[in-house]
Amino acid sequence: MELSKRQQEIIEIVKADGPITGENIAERLSLTRATLRPDLAILTMAGFLEARPRVGYFFTGKTGSELLSEKIKKFKVHEFQQVPIVIKENVSVYDAISTMFLEDVGTLFVLNEKGCLSGVLSRKDLLRASMGQQDLNSIAVHIIMTRMPNINVCQKDDLLLDAAQQLINKEIDGLPVVKEGEEGLVVIGRITKTTITKVFVELAIDSHV
Repeated sequence: MELSKRQQEIIEIVKADGPITGENIAERLSLTRATLRPDLAILTMAGFLEARPRVGYFFTGKTGSELLSEKIKKFKVHEFQQVPIVIKENVSVYDAISTMFLEDVGTLFVLNEKGCLSGVLSRKDLLRASMGQQDLNSIAVHIIMTRMPNINVCQKDDLLLDAAQQLINKEIDGLPVVKEGEEGLVVIGRITKTTITKVFVELAIDSHV
């Protein structure tokens, strides 16, 4: 984030003389405590300063990039997961292609008769199936899908950074977010490369506000 001139002055004062009370900082800047309160709140919430009751403010010693890195490392999957696009095992390849096109996604999650995750379909899977001379209406997706246990998954409390690492390492477009059910893994969300990209773009924008 870009700091205002006053916020930069506050940080320099706290660096030099911290811990220091808000009243003393205000006095140094010839301002009232009320005028200074929003700036102190911003600097504290952003992590540049820490406040201790009856002691005052002190400088954390962290740079903007360090604070941004710490923030990223705390993100959890459930904060950013999207609604999963699922289909049944007996759906035809043709219908799967239509669903992928209409929903504008790169990955479909396949459910068995118990409603649990049994497979994943990627664009590559569907493209490969459509290159032959076969009738796509007569081929069920369970014939061409990637099956368990060869499916990469994540859970809602996993770190988003770990999910992103899976996407990179496995060279896949999306991960199902799952939870343990009585009959198997239940799909409750999805994390995709697009999700990760949006998070980093929003962070970059916020850091310059």
